[in-house]
This record gives sequence, structure tokens and C-alpha cells, in this order.
Amino acid sequence: MIRRIEQNLAEITGFIILASVFYLVVVNERWTVKTIVLPESLLAFNTIFLSILIEAVPFVLIGVFIAGLIQVFVTEEHIKKLIPKNRIMAVGMSCMLGALFPACECGIVPIVRKLVYKGVPIFAGVGFLLTGPLINPIVIASTYMAFGQDIRIALLRMGLGLLIAIVIAAIISLLFKGNQLKKSASLLELDQSTYRFPLLLRIRAMFIHSVDEFFDVAKYLIIGAMLAAFVQTYVSTNTLIGMGEGIIYSTAIMMGLAYLLSLCSEADAFIGASFRHVFPETSLLGFLIYGPMLDLKNTIMMLAVFKLRFVVFLMIIITLSVFGVLMFVHPWI
Repeated sequence: MIRRIEQNLAEITGFIILASVFYLVVVNERWTVKTIVLPESLLAFNTIFLSILIEAVPFVLIGVFIAGLIQVFVTEEHIKKLIPKNRIMAVGMSCMLGALFPACECGIVPIVRKLVYKGVPIFAGVGFLLTGPLINPIVIASTYMAFGQDIRIALLRMGLGLLIAIVIAAIISLLFKGNQLKKSASLLELDQSTYRFPLLLRIRAMFIHSVDEFFDVAKYLIIGAMLAAFVQTYVSTNTLIGMGEGIIYSTAIMMGLAYLLSLCSEADAFIGASFRHVFPETSLLGFLIYGPMLDLKNTIMMLAVFKLRFVVFLMIIITLSVFGVLMFVHPWI
């Protein structure tokens, strides 16, 4: 009996909460929506939280759907043919494939997990993880439009982003072996091959896996969205901007802002363009390149998928690589 209660604790808690709200709002006449006064900051938090979820969920759905396709229809033999055995060529190939793939930093995580689980080297997975949200055609087009049809900023974002992603993937190839994935029940349950099954059964298995994958990653997306909404509501961006004097500090501030705001890569250029008259282009590129590679909500999702040590090292490598490359090329920007 106790074990059954523990297994259904979330459902029992949810039922109690819903019943309490129903009693207060419907049964108890003294409680009405008009008598409940919420602070404006909480309303702003709720609006930002919902906007982040609404912005991210479609791309996560696309990501888990593709992950389901990979699970059912792509075999290890297909992966071996696609990824070159040469390490340098594998890094380049993964980054180029990511550049052609329209996915945001949330939707790319389940896809990379499935690719790595199927046999893609971890460094190639990282290349795909970094370039997919950063330099796909949709992101480049939105950057071009956000900066007043300035092709220079769009090309700098694409070129420097690709260069930095290749550098990071190459470093990962030297430091880490193995797939660095956490053990997942959804992966273990679907470990058996289904590519020999009839087509209808494979399609059914694909949708089952996509649903499992969605619920596996969605809870971490919600946690990340809540943290990002909290930061946007209660942390003053004006204070951060006031600290950004000089190219080093301004670039660091814009990278930090990109991490905390956790904007979708398809829309972040419009926010970055609003700082055009405040910060130099190098700092703006820090915002545009660093955010799609690493932000608060996709950090939470990566921690759910990859081992802690790997995620920590990856975060450090991404941060140092983006900052270092931008400081190096600053005189020519």
C-alpha cells in the first residue's frame, strides 16, 4: 500500500492541489478571481515563463520527433557510413550537418542524445549540438533582417560560429572518450532493433519513442524556463549593462546576458540588435554566438542527458573558446 502511494505521489499531489483550487474558487463564494491580487512582478514572471515555453516547445516537439525517426529507422551501420572515421573530417562533417539543420538549442538536445546513443562520436555530437541552433538558414535569415538587412553581421555570426564550434569539437575529441551519456530508462527500453519490423509497427514505435522522449526532456525544459523567467523578472539588465565598459567587460556582460535570458536562437537577433547603439559589434557577436551554444535552459537539459563532469567541462570550453576567439578577432571586426 505504501509503495503504491509512493509510485503515485505526483498524481495524488496534483489531485489535492486541483481539489483545493476548485473549493476556493467555485465552492467557497468568498473567494473569487477578483479578490486574488497578485504582485505585478509575479504576473510578469508568469508571462515570461509562458512565452519561453511557447517559443521552445514546438522546436522540442520537432526534436523528439526526429529523435524517434533516428531511433527506429537509423541503424548503427547508417551512422558509420555517414560519419568519417578520420577525426578531423568527422568534426567538420558534424558541424556542416548542424549548419543545415533548423533546430533551436532545446530541440537539438534530444536529437544529439539519440545520435550519440546510436554510435556518433561524442565530439561529432558536440559539433552538431553547437552549430544546429547557431548557423542554420532560419537563424542567419533572422539575423540579417534584425540588423536592418546587414549581411556583414549575419556572415560574421555564421563564420565565427562555425570556427568556434570546430575548435570546441576538436578539443572535446582530445579530452573525452565514450558517449558521456547518462543511463536512461527510455533508451534502455527501446534498445532492441526495430528496423526489421513491418513499416506500420516501426511508425508506431517511432511515435511511442517520441512521446517518451518528450516527457523525458520536457520537465527539464520547464525547470530551465522557470529559472530563465526568474532571472528576466528579478535581475535588472540595466545594472549589467552599466558594468559593461571596455571591450572585455562588455563582451563578458553580453555573453552573460545571453546565458541568463535563454532566448530562442531564431529570435535572439532582434534582442541583440536593440543593443547595437550601446555595445560594439564584438560584444553583440558574443551575445549572438554564445546564447545558442549555451544558455540556462539548455544547460538544465544537458545535465539531464550527459554526465555532470562532461557538461561542466563543455560549459568551460564553450565560454573560453567564444570569448577567446572574439578577443582575438576584435581588431579586424
